Amino acid sequence: MYNPGHFEESRAEVLHQLIREHPLGTLVNRGPEWLDANQLPFELDAAEGTHGVLRAHVARANPLWQTVQDGDEALVVFRAEQAYISPNWYPGKHASHLLVPTWNYRVVNVHGRIAIRDDEKYVRGLVARLTREHEAGTGDARPWRMSDAPPEHIANLLQAIVGIEITVFAMVGKFKLSQNRDTRDRLGAAEELRRRGNAALADAMRDA
Repeated sequence: MYNPGHFEESRAEVLHQLIREHPLGTLVNRGPEWLDANQLPFELDAAEGTHGVLRAHVARANPLWQTVQDGDEALVVFRAEQAYISPNWYPGKHASHLLVPTWNYRVVNVHGRIAIRDDEKYVRGLVARLTREHEAGTGDARPWRMSDAPPEHIANLLQAIVGIEITVFAMVGKFKLSQNRDTRDRLGAAEELRRRGNAALADAMRDA
């Protein structure tokens, strides 16, 4: 990934936070014919290993788990908020007319080695943790629990999925937030984004 220094984010805790807040990652691996990509919600265990471990599951019908070999390299891309940035939003544009459009975003590329975990205990624990975490974020008075469904139904569903685990060996963060513009232009564009409803990206640009 092309990553100029002013956009580079290397703090592990910041990259981990983005992954936790935006857990739907795009897993890229080499398939039998070409590169393949699957969108999966991941669990991050930052404390395991040198750089952490990602865990997810796929449908047993998905050929991914049969086409990869344990130890194969994989890339998982996590993307946060993003938006087009018009030159009209930079106060400096009206003086010089030298500014051009761009696109701002925050993204983390996670590089690791994949392993298949085809056992019921593993996927049951993973699904239970993912369910608890994301149900807690719904705000419902009584979040859904696995025990709400008949045990035999859950058992059948668990047989239909396969766990995957990615041991991370590198993370590359690119937070492109108009850091290459002067403060007045960066903040001006951020305020216009906020006015248009993209408060998350506006906050990130303000704090860049």
